[in-house]
Order: sequence, then structure tokens, then C-alpha cells
Amino acid sequence: MSQQAGITAIGSYLPAAKITNADLEKTVQTTDSWITRRTGINERRRAGAGENCSDMAAAACSKALEKAGLDPREVDLIICTSLSPDKICPSTASLIQGKLGLINSAAFDLSAACAGFPFALATGAAFINSNIYKNILVVGAEAISRLIDWTDRNTCILFGDGAGAAVLQPVEAPYGILANYLANDGTKSGLIQVPAGGSAMPASFQTVEQNEHFLKMQGKEVFRFAVRVIPLAINNVLAKADVGLEEVALFIPHQANIRIIEAAAKKLGVPMDKFFTNLEYLGNTSTASVPLALEAATQENRLNKGDLVVIIGFGGGLSWGANVIRWGAG
Repeated sequence: MSQQAGITAIGSYLPAAKITNADLEKTVQTTDSWITRRTGINERRRAGAGENCSDMAAAACSKALEKAGLDPREVDLIICTSLSPDKICPSTASLIQGKLGLINSAAFDLSAACAGFPFALATGAAFINSNIYKNILVVGAEAISRLIDWTDRNTCILFGDGAGAAVLQPVEAPYGILANYLANDGTKSGLIQVPAGGSAMPASFQTVEQNEHFLKMQGKEVFRFAVRVIPLAINNVLAKADVGLEEVALFIPHQANIRIIEAAAKKLGVPMDKFFTNLEYLGNTSTASVPLALEAATQENRLNKGDLVVIIGFGGGLSWGANVIRWGAG
């Protein structure tokens, strides 16, 4: 039978510390009911002292490798996507490789903010489908709490930390990644950004004093963008896969805000029970949200072998993307 790239195992990692809405009531002008009503989020995780993005990513990768029964020496490539990497250089993927002893792998980071995981899946699938590599780790990981101004109500109520990893390998048709759709609009890149810390605005006394190293987001504009591009991404990727909307068993969107997901589902005419969400307990974990939700969906028996699943990411860039997968993992 013909083969194509598919997810054969998923692993995840969540830090132990939780920040509840009640906790945030003590630090910013907000209430539990306001946060829940506006976002659907009740709590989120926060990385512990000394617990970095690469540590969480390595833990998720280790679990995925164990589930796949894959020897670390057999991994050909690591693709890491993160909005909150340990450092500008070296890549977080390189740090993961060193932590796990993946001595035979290439490693690089892919930057597409909250849309990173669909972009990384499409990239990994291309390597497999072109017979360049056979065993690829794709990991989305965030220690985004380190980039949050905890006095800024617009952002601190939303984000959480964690990591999710997938093993990509050749699988027999009809299983695997059937189609990918990726897009970007750089003219609106200022809507989500961390202004300082790069070569355009290096760290200085002024950038620190003015909080320019924290994540900035224009929430209303991002909301409108997300509601528009989720249906766009879904319709485009389904057309590429020659699959009808009604054939999809489950949609797994980036877990940004329940109101975004509800509005997009309404535009598509798809009932909300076909959209998997777990943001109530994890918040917006940026590029980690899709793999974390994928694993949670399998654990809750919402996603089973043979199901068609569409995953959707959207975020800074502005970037958005989607993948259609015939689920074949156990």
C-alpha cells in the first residue's frame, strides 16, 4: 500500500503550578466571572522556577517516543515551534536534542507563533513524503508566562505554559496527513508582538523600563482576525483534501478563547460539540495548545482510529494554518 506522513504517537507535559482566576483577582482589576464569560478560561499552568521551555519540550518528546516505541537514536529530525524559546541562539530544538541524546537527528526551530504546530506538521510531513526522513519529532512548547506582564489584564488572564509533541512517521494509506493549508499576512504583524529583544530593538535600560520585552496584543483586532480565518483555513484545507465538512469527526482549534471558537463554529454552521476544547483548564498555551488538545481528545475517546480530524492554528505573523488528518494512532 502507498504511504504518507502520519502521527503515530503524542506526548505532553504540563507544569504543576496553577494560576486560577481567583488568583488573578488579587493582582489585577478583574473577576473570575468576567474572565470566564469573556474567555472560557478558569485556570492556567505556570512553569516553575528553573523550568524552561526546552525542559517541558524534552519531557513531552520523551513521552511521545516511549509511546511510539522509538529509540532516541532513530530520530532523524526535531522541529520545535515556540513563541517563548529559551534563547535566540541556540535553537530550542538543539537544546532538546542535547537533553534527550538524539544523537542522529537534525534540529531546528520554526517560528509561527500560535499557528506554529500546523506549520511544523506540514513541514515534517514534507520531509517524510519526499523520503528524506522517516522518524520526526514535532513539538510545540511554551514558557510564555515569562513573557507576560502580570499587571496587564489584556494578556495575563489568557496565557499558560506547557508542551505537546508528536512523532511523525510513514503510515499506510488511508491514514495520515491528507492536506495542509498555510497562510500569513505580514501587513498586520504588529497586532501580536514582543517588541524588544531582537536586533531591531536590542535590550536596553529603556526597553526594560517600558516593558517592551513583554507580549503585546491588540485583542479586538485579533478576535476579528481569528473568527475570519478559522472558517477560511478549514474550508481551504478540506478542499485540498477533497473532503466535505460533514465528514469531519472532530475539529481541534488553537485554544485561544472560547468566544472565538464559538463564533467561528457558527459561521461554519458546525455544532460546537464537534470542536474540542480544553482551554478551561489550560488557558492559551500558544503553539502547545493543539498537540495538548490532540492528546486530551484521544484520552477522552473523542478521537479514534479512522476518524477525520482537522487541526487549526492562528496567531502572530499574522499566521494561520490547518491540517486534515485521517487518524491512525492507537
